[in-house]
Amino acid sequence: MLEIRPNCEHCNKDLPNTSTEAMICSFECTYCKTCAVEIFENVCPSCAGNFVERPIRPSKMIEKYPPSTTRIFKPKDLEKAKVKSEKYKHIQPEKR
Repeated sequence: MLEIRPNCEHCNKDLPNTSTEAMICSFECTYCKTCAVEIFENVCPSCAGNFVERPIRPSKMIEKYPPSTTRIFKPKDLEKAKVKSEKYKHIQPEKR
């Protein structure tokens, strides 16, 4: 089950469960759409995987399965992230 993390790991923007701006990689690294697409160019700075829109947990399930309240804020070194993005952004995610 997804944690549904509450913020962007890079810029710390709030990304509540209902956010349509939340993007995740296969390891559930969580970024806002701006960071994921414009800064990291659809290459996760941690694992080099791609990003997809994070699903929204249905409201009827929130009480039983609440989203995480633990904020992860680890801004990335943009120079290193740029090198990784340049290396992988032109390779389809299924071939990385």
